Amino acid sequence: MNAQSKSQPFANVAIVVVAAGRGLRAGGVIPKQYQPLGGRPLLAATIEALVAAAPGATIVPVVAADDHDLYVAAVRLLSPNATAAMATPASGGETRQASVKAGLRALADALPDTEIVLIHDGARPFVDGTLVAAAVAAARAHGAAVPGVPLADTIKQINEAGVVVATPARKSLRAAQTPQSFQFRLIHDAHTRAAAAGVKDLTDDAAVAEWAGAPVHIFPGDPGNMKITEPADFARAEARVIADLPDIRTGQGFDVHAFGPGDHVWFGGVRVPHDQGLEGHSDADVLAHAITDALLGAIADGDIGSHFPPSDPRWKGASSDIFLRHAADLVRARGGLIAHVDGTVICEAPKVGPHRDAIRARLAEILDLDLDRVAVKATTSERLGFAGRREGIAAMASATVRLPLKSH
Repeated sequence: MNAQSKSQPFANVAIVVVAAGRGLRAGGVIPKQYQPLGGRPLLAATIEALVAAAPGATIVPVVAADDHDLYVAAVRLLSPNATAAMATPASGGETRQASVKAGLRALADALPDTEIVLIHDGARPFVDGTLVAAAVAAARAHGAAVPGVPLADTIKQINEAGVVVATPARKSLRAAQTPQSFQFRLIHDAHTRAAAAGVKDLTDDAAVAEWAGAPVHIFPGDPGNMKITEPADFARAEARVIADLPDIRTGQGFDVHAFGPGDHVWFGGVRVPHDQGLEGHSDADVLAHAITDALLGAIADGDIGSHFPPSDPRWKGASSDIFLRHAADLVRARGGLIAHVDGTVICEAPKVGPHRDAIRARLAEILDLDLDRVAVKATTSERLGFAGRREGIAAMASATVRLPLKSH
C-alpha cells in the first residue's frame, strides 16, 4: 500500500471502495463498475472523484478475483495523482458485507495507524469534497456516521400479500448514501465480530455498526450523489458528465511517410498487406500518428515528436498504439474525455475500404472509445503530388475533446 504524506489533509484517512459486485440490474455484458461513463470505466470515474475530494487519502479497492483484467484496464486510465493514492486491491467476498470486511482486513495489515475509514460504493461517481469533508468530520465527532437524504415520497410498509400495514413518519426517515464513515478500529472490530457470529446479510456498514452496539449519526447527504444501478442511470450520469465538461476543444493532425522496402503498411494499428512498406523511425503508422497529433493539439500539449523524439532509440520500430494511448491518457489525466476522432488516409494504394471496419475497431480499442466515436475515411489525390505518384502516404485527422473549465 502507498502511505500518503502526513502533510496532506487526509493523510490518516483511507477510503475502501466496494467494487466486487456483479451489478446485474444495470445490464451489459460486464459488471457495471467497468462499463464506460464519460469515456472511462465507472470505477475509474469514482476513484478520480474520491482522490480529488480527499487529497492524501489512501484508496483501498475491493474487487472480484474474476475481474482482475477488467480492474487492471480500468486503473490504467487513472491520473498520476489517483494512481499514487491506490493500494493493492483486496479480493471481494460473496456479499457486500464480506467484501468490506476483506478491505478492512487489508487496511489493518498494511496501514494499521489509519484513524478514519470511509466506505464508498464504486458506482457513486459524483461524490465531492464537501460531502467527504463532512463524512470525515462526522466520524471524528461520533465514531460512526452516514450521509442521509430526506425522502420526498411517502413510504408504505406492506405484508406478503401486498397490503399496507404501516405508514412510517417521513420526517424521521432518511435514504442512506455512501461514503459511510467510521473510526477505523470501531468498524473493523464490528465487522470482525459480526463475521465471527455468523451474521452475513447486513446490507450496509451502518447496519454492521448498529449490530455491534455503536450509535450511528446521520449527517446531511447530497441529492446529487447518485448511485448507478439501472441502465437509465447511466444515461443520466453521462448527461451530467458532459455538462461538467463545457470546454470543447478541436485539434488537427497531419503526417506523411515515404514508401520503402516491405510487404505491408500500418493503418490505425492494423497491418495491411502491400507491395511496399513505409519508412519511419517507429512503425510508420501514418494514420495513428495524425490522430495522436490531433489529440495533443486539442489539449495544447506539443506534438508527437516532443513526446516521442525520433532521435530516441526507444521508439525505433515501436508500435504506434503506444503513442495513441499516451495521448488519450493525457486527455483523461486532465479530467477530460474524447468525444470523437476522424482520420483520412490519402494514397493511391493500398485500398483502405476493405480494412476500414477493422481499423475503426482497433482505434476504438486503443483509445478506449465506443466505435461510433471513431471515423476513418480514405481518398486519392487524383494522381497529383507525391501521393499521386505513389511515392508515399499521407493522413490527416481531427479530434474533439471535452475538458473541465480551469479554476482561477
